[in-house]
Amino acid sequence: MKLFKACMMITGAAIALGAGVAGAAPEVVTLKVAHFLPVNSTFHQKNLIPWCDKINKESNGRLKCQLYPSMQLGGTPAQLFDQVRDGVADIVWTLPTYQAGRFTKSEVFELPFMVKSAEKGSQAMWDYVQKNAMDEFKGVKLIFTHVHDGSQMHFGSRAVKTLEDLKGLKLRAPTRIGSKTLAALGAIPVQMPAPAIPESIAKGVVDGASLPWEVSTSLKIQEISKSHTEVAPHHAKHSNAIFVFAMNQAKYNGLPPDLKKVIDQNSGVETSRWVGKIWDEGALVSRKIAVERKNSINVLSDAEYRRWVKATEAVDDEWIKEVSAKGGNGKALLNDARDLLKRYKD
Repeated sequence: MKLFKACMMITGAAIALGAGVAGAAPEVVTLKVAHFLPVNSTFHQKNLIPWCDKINKESNGRLKCQLYPSMQLGGTPAQLFDQVRDGVADIVWTLPTYQAGRFTKSEVFELPFMVKSAEKGSQAMWDYVQKNAMDEFKGVKLIFTHVHDGSQMHFGSRAVKTLEDLKGLKLRAPTRIGSKTLAALGAIPVQMPAPAIPESIAKGVVDGASLPWEVSTSLKIQEISKSHTEVAPHHAKHSNAIFVFAMNQAKYNGLPPDLKKVIDQNSGVETSRWVGKIWDEGALVSRKIAVERKNSINVLSDAEYRRWVKATEAVDDEWIKEVSAKGGNGKALLNDARDLLKRYKD
């Protein structure tokens, strides 16, 4: 009997010890990640999923992403930044300047004819924001920032080759700087987020859209638009947009040190470069689809390009004044952004 009781005590202790070990298993942190593009977009498939897979692997399965494309957490694209700041989502990818006038210093990369390459421009943007504009992103931890491959113009049927062809046409603009650029070129800007473009062109609400090639495929723009106007590869694009991949600051602060390290190792200028490179590559694929559909692609001549640049010079001047009115040195910030683009050989 004594032997039986002793065995039972040993068995009970072993069970208790096992339970203790199991109870000490590392917690798995699931991150709610939201954005506004569809699941078939290049960003979702080639940026977001690989990034999530990488942090999952490097954390030994302790970091997981739960993905919410196409605004599945509710709200509008313009509300995404506030959703992550307020904890509705743990991480968002968004175009912050959908909120006009809030990210004034950061939107320098949206000025006309600034950026040629997403890969190089994204590195310049990361460095610029870290140096000059972190106050615009209070409440979040920036994981990466980037620009896209540069907007081209996509028209339902119009063939636009000159400023005169563009005059009076209604064109979708992504942001307030994009609107100012189109207005300076003689078009009538209609500001709207990317998901609204296909129906707007199809129904004639707008004649066309200012939009990067990369996004076009997921929105089926090559099917809806029959004519496209672009600049030559050696020229900066007429418009761009800034994007951020940002994490709720409190969520990040609450992670254990080893998981913070995983996030940190997948953040910063190199991650921004990688994202931009994917967008540049996606642009080539999307443009090829338009070519294969035998759509009309009109490339601005060098002389015409110079006319467009000249027509938009006042947009830069107005931005400088706006930044200066808010207490910043607009001219110095613009020069710094240009210097960073040169440093990365854009």
